[in-house]
Amino acid sequence: MNNYLKLVNFELGRFIKIYFILAGITIASQLIATVLVANNYMKLFNEEIYTNGMTTEQFVETHGEFSLLHVQYSQLFDFPIIFAAATLIIYSFFIWYRDWLGKNTFIYRLLMLPTARINIYLAKASAIFLMVLGLVALQVILLNVESNILKWMVPANLRVDLGIMEFIGNAVGGFSVGLIIPTSFIEFLIHYGVGFMVVFILFTAILFERSYRFKGIAYGIGYAIIAFVVFFAPFVVEMILGKSYLYPIELFILEVLLWVVVTGVSIWVSNYLLNKKVTV
Repeated sequence: MNNYLKLVNFELGRFIKIYFILAGITIASQLIATVLVANNYMKLFNEEIYTNGMTTEQFVETHGEFSLLHVQYSQLFDFPIIFAAATLIIYSFFIWYRDWLGKNTFIYRLLMLPTARINIYLAKASAIFLMVLGLVALQVILLNVESNILKWMVPANLRVDLGIMEFIGNAVGGFSVGLIIPTSFIEFLIHYGVGFMVVFILFTAILFERSYRFKGIAYGIGYAIIAFVVFFAPFVVEMILGKSYLYPIELFILEVLLWVVVTGVSIWVSNYLLNKKVTV
């Protein structure tokens, strides 16, 4: 366990500079978006009231009350979330290939460490997962900060104050926020459970490629396809038959079992490849 934690800390440290840059971009971009959108709303209010002679009640009836939902339509709000997600997806590949293709083939030094090789695999997956959770936590904090900025910029009679869950539940354009911050614990388990499983499948596919080279590309793609087919089989069957034979709770339990199978097999296959096929 101690070796595993050291490896996790090591993997986090290798990406920390880029990670802080992503966090900085997210903070700056979303705060700017919040200020700009709120400022534009107040400009419109002043124009309608002082130039066009509209009353406050008429303005609210025509343009609606302002809330955090208005900010979600700004590209500056969604862009950093999408950019950070894309960066972490790319890094999920890079986290392995940097060790193999980097200077002095660092992967061989990792594999020769006095610890089970599967710890390297688990540490890399854990690092990705922790970085994702870190960005989620940052987004939750930012939503609270942005809500307070709106209270400061927009008068109470012109706005509707929404809690984080209310915002996510009513978000339309801000799909990315609703995706990374589920509205319930069950949704959290589903979103991040599936995401974690995908990381394991991806890592296993990469190890196939690293173990068998050109043949490994086909093996890796084939394994990924089979894994996804197995996991989504209940949904595929229902779509083909055009009828649902399982209650929602039964479907959920079945998917949990399939998640355990797919994730467990991915870890087992990766452990086999690391110990039997990847040599130093």
